[in-house]
Amino acid sequence: MGLSNLRKQIDELDRRLVELLNRRAQLTLEIGKIKRETRGSVYVPNREREVYAKVLKTSRGPLKDEAIRAIYREIMSCALSLEKPMRIAYLGPPATFTHIAAMYKFGSQVDYLDCKSISDVFNEVEKGNVDYGVVPIENSIEGAVSHTLDMFIDSQAKVCSEASLEIKHNLLANCKKSEVRKVYSNPQVFGQCRIWLESNLARAELVEVSSTTRAAEIAAREKFSAAIASDLAAKRYGLRIVARSIEDSPHNVTRFLIIGETLTQPTGKDKTSIMFSIKDRVGALHDMLVSFKKYKINLTKIESRPSKRKPWEYYFFVDLEGHIENKKVKKALEELSKDCSYLKVLGSYPVSE
Repeated sequence: MGLSNLRKQIDELDRRLVELLNRRAQLTLEIGKIKRETRGSVYVPNREREVYAKVLKTSRGPLKDEAIRAIYREIMSCALSLEKPMRIAYLGPPATFTHIAAMYKFGSQVDYLDCKSISDVFNEVEKGNVDYGVVPIENSIEGAVSHTLDMFIDSQAKVCSEASLEIKHNLLANCKKSEVRKVYSNPQVFGQCRIWLESNLARAELVEVSSTTRAAEIAAREKFSAAIASDLAAKRYGLRIVARSIEDSPHNVTRFLIIGETLTQPTGKDKTSIMFSIKDRVGALHDMLVSFKKYKINLTKIESRPSKRKPWEYYFFVDLEGHIENKKVKKALEELSKDCSYLKVLGSYPVSE
């Protein structure tokens, strides 16, 4: 079969694909109309998971699963923008890993608002200026992001979804590696690249800044300076990637939370986040966790934070397997609440793939 013939077949498939995509978009508009009448949420995390699962199940290759996901991420991003112009707040500035996580979740067809702080993201969500916010919650190497945890104490925002992003740190510069005298990045990133920096740039001065994007911005205008940042930051500020994947651990993953007002329906593979404080007595925390063992509920995360209201008073943040509508989860939380001085369900949402 000749090249010309193969291209004609591709052209015909493209024509049919565009026709089908537009038919899908028309159905999306009808769905959007129904949602407006019923005041339903435009973004439905459980439906998002369902769509990905179905299309991946039907794929027989040669496209890889991640390629299929990327294509459908943009298809669903277009669908969201057709139903309603959406605005997503994230911890900025642009080209940070939180920005990348937001785009990974919502695609390119929604509007983005970069915020200077995690507090600003929460505030924009609570004021109704944006539909959703994206904030980091923990890194597999450096641990929990305490500022995000603290914001949940007083915030009414709910956790609607989550995204896990494999973090690849790159050394960006417009000079040779041997000429680098200063390296800019944020403190967490330096912690994730400590061994590489000691082995390769032991004499360079490490300068902490607010974000990886800010680091790239400075490195772009300073001679003999470098930044540890993303590929996106390299493109944005015209820097060369001098060294790729310089993180010390090959399993460097950051988890992000999507916050908003959406109550997510069960998918069968969900997670629930809660926070509580306990009465000050011997064995109190142990007693709090007994109900989870009793109902065979697995805890995937537990963190403590000082309340900042009373000395030696702490809030505990827990992620557990299951949805709040699950009978066992409900019973466990009912028993937990009896001995808590404070209990708050932050949200139930699909586990990220």
